[in-house]
Parts: sequence; C-alpha cells; structure tokens
Amino acid sequence: MRDEVANVDCTDNGRPGIDPEVAVRLMLTGFLLGIVHNRRLMRETQVNIAIRWFVGYGLHEALPDHSSLTRIRQRWGEARFRRIFERTVQACIEAKIAEGEVVHVDVSLIRADVSWDSLAVRHVEAVNAANEEAAAKNSRKTGKFKKMCVTDPDATMATRARNRRLEPAYKQHAVVDDLRGVVLDVAVTTGEISEGQMIVERIDAAAASCSAEPR
Repeated sequence: MRDEVANVDCTDNGRPGIDPEVAVRLMLTGFLLGIVHNRRLMRETQVNIAIRWFVGYGLHEALPDHSSLTRIRQRWGEARFRRIFERTVQACIEAKIAEGEVVHVDVSLIRADVSWDSLAVRHVEAVNAANEEAAAKNSRKTGKFKKMCVTDPDATMATRARNRRLEPAYKQHAVVDDLRGVVLDVAVTTGEISEGQMIVERIDAAAASCSAEPR
C-alpha cells in the first residue's frame, strides 16, 4: 500500500502524512456503514471505539481531519484506487474465497447529492448547434428535452420504475462472485447508461482481474 502511493507523498516537507492504510480503512468504514460524508465519518470515528480499533487509533489519539480524506482521494486518483482494488481481488482469489467461475451482475441506482433547484432544462441537439436559429428549428421539430444538473453535470436523469419521476443519478455496475459474495469488479457511470451497455465489458474486466498474476 505504501509503495503504491509513495510518489504522491512528500516525506521531507509539510505536515506529517496519514498512513495510507489508515486512509483506506477509514474509507472502507464509511462504505460499510453507509456514511458518504467525510465530516460525519470522522465525527462517528471520534466516539466509536470499534472504528478507532479498526483504523489503529487509541482513545486519546487525535484523528485525521476530515479534509485530509478529500485531498487523499483527489491526489491518489481513480487509477490508483483501481489498482488497489484489483490487488484485493487477487488476494481473495489466492485465498480461495473467490473463484470467478459463477458471477452475478447487478446495477444500483445512486441518487446524486444535489438539489432539485440545481436542475436546468436544455435541448439535447442544441448543445452543439452552430447558431440559435438552427437550434430553435430543431427544437420545434423534435421536441427532445432533458434536464441536467448545473452543479454536478456528470449526474444524468434516471428512474427506477416508470411510475417514478426522473432524478439526477449515477449507476453502479457490479460483478459479484457466487462463492462468498466477493465484489470482483465495479464501475460507476452516469444514470443514462443502461445495464446492457456495460455488462459484457464488466464481466470481461472481472475475468481479467481473476486471471491476473499476483503483484
């Protein structure tokens, strides 16, 4: 773990850094307990002895600031987290608690943490229109409109059922091993991406993780 993030930490300047293992344990705790905000996670860690034990902090030791977790996520980047995840999958394969022979694929719709007041309406084909006159003409012909979130444009409109209203959302595409429920692969997309568009790609990625050489 330390070798994986060594090139993004400075050892001789600035404040003492957070142990990478501690950072990952805190993030994992937030995931397992369903705590998505760093402030709330650190408030819970402050008074929860079990979490303190899990991350390796004593009762009287000062915990990292919540903003440190945000900066760590930004500094490490998605690719580095992906490599850590793949190494974890490989460890599960070697320990024979996952096989990759029978898998389940599922998608979870995640409501974006944005206000309805942040939504705006735009014409799909008018985004790249050459001029306002052409855009207006196309708008009258097709009438295809959609809502977008101005504060989180990556979140697109989706719904769980036809009788529910569209909401700004993401989709989490997961591949889970049948043996003991180990997650072999996961990807997050905008709410517009359907399961059918991702299923083959995610299964291939899970198979690659299962067959990868130990690192």
